Amino acid sequence: MKKTINILLITLLMLIFIPVSFAQDNIEKNNAVELHVFYGQGCPHCSSLLNFLESQEKTKSSLIINKHEVYQDNEERKLFEELSSAFEVPIQGVPTTFINDKVIIGFSNSIAKTLEKEIDYCLTNSCVNSLDHTRNNETTSVVGDSSPSKKKLLGNKLTIPIVILAAAVDAINPCAFAVLIILMTAALSIADKKRALKFGIFFTVAIYISYFLVGLGLFSIIQTASSFSHYFYLIITLLALIIGLLNLKDFFWYGKGFLMEIPLSWRPAMKKLINRATSPIGAFLVGFIVSLFELPCTGGPYLVILGLLANEVSRSVGIGYLLLYNLIFVAPLIILSIIIYKGLASTQKLESIRQDKLKILHLIAGIIMLGIASAMIFALYQGWV
Repeated sequence: MKKTINILLITLLMLIFIPVSFAQDNIEKNNAVELHVFYGQGCPHCSSLLNFLESQEKTKSSLIINKHEVYQDNEERKLFEELSSAFEVPIQGVPTTFINDKVIIGFSNSIAKTLEKEIDYCLTNSCVNSLDHTRNNETTSVVGDSSPSKKKLLGNKLTIPIVILAAAVDAINPCAFAVLIILMTAALSIADKKRALKFGIFFTVAIYISYFLVGLGLFSIIQTASSFSHYFYLIITLLALIIGLLNLKDFFWYGKGFLMEIPLSWRPAMKKLINRATSPIGAFLVGFIVSLFELPCTGGPYLVILGLLANEVSRSVGIGYLLLYNLIFVAPLIILSIIIYKGLASTQKLESIRQDKLKILHLIAGIIMLGIASAMIFALYQGWV
C-alpha cells in the first residue's frame, strides 16, 4: 500500500508542478514592452510614477521605459501633442503614460495596479509600440483620475465578493466534509483525540497546499493565453451557470444523472485509502491524493474563479486572491476537526447531520453559483469585460 501511495503522490506532484513550470517558462519568455511616459520636472505625481516604473523595470528586464520631459524640451512636448492627437485624446497634463493601445493619465494606487496589469499582459502577449499607433486601426482606452475609462474592470466592482462566494460554495461542499469525517473516524479508532486533531490539521494543510498550487498553475496558464480572455470569460460564465443548475438538480432530484459530488464508483477506493492513514504524516499524504478525488465536485467553482482572476488582475494580485479563496475553502474542515477534538459532536453524529443536509447544501451552492453567473452576465452586458 505504501508503494501505491508513493506512486500516487509522485503523480500528483507532477500534475501540480508541471503546469506551474510550464506557465513560469512562458512568463519568463517575455516580450519587449515599450512604454512612453511624459512628465515634467518638479511634478510630484510624475516623480511617484517614475519611481514606480523604475521598481517595475528592476524586476522585469524586458520592460523599456521611454521618458519624455515636456516642461523644458519643446521637441518632447511636440511628440506629446502628436501622440495625443493620434490617440484622439486631449492633453490633460502630466504624467501621461502611453502603453500598447492605452493612455493612462495621472498617478495613484489604482493607476499603479492598472499599469502593472498592462505591463504583465504585454510581457506575455504581442503589444504594439504606442508610437506606431494610428487613429484608423486602433481602439484607444483612456485611464486616469480626471478622465476615467468607460470600460471599468469587473475586478473593481465584483471580484472580491465573487471570490468569497465561490469559495463559500466549495467550503460547504459535502465532498470535503465526508472525506474528513471518514479520516477522523479512522484516527479516533487508533489514537486519542489530540492525535486525531493532528490528523485533521495535517490533512487540511495538505488540501490547502495542493489546491493552491493547482490553482496557481492553472491561473498562470490561463493568463498566458489572455488574448482569448473575452472568449474564455464567456466559457466560465456558462460554466458557472451549469454548476448552479446542476446543484439545483441535486436538491430536487438527488442522485439522478450527474452528481455534483465524488463519483459513487470512486468512493470505496477513496475510503480504503483514507483508512490506511495511521499517522499525521500519513494523513498529510492522503490529503494530497484525496484532492484528486475531490476535483470533479469542487473544481467547477474554482475554475470559474481562476478564469475570472486571470482576466481581471495581475499575477501578484491573483496569488493573494488564491490564498484567500483556499483559506475559506478549508475553514470548515478546521472547524470540524476542533468540534471532534472538543467532543462537541461525534463523527457519527456529524455524518448523520451531513447526510440530512445534503440537499440543502446543494440548494445553497446552486443559488450562490447562479448569483455569480448572473453578476458575470451583467458585467458582459455592461461591457466591463
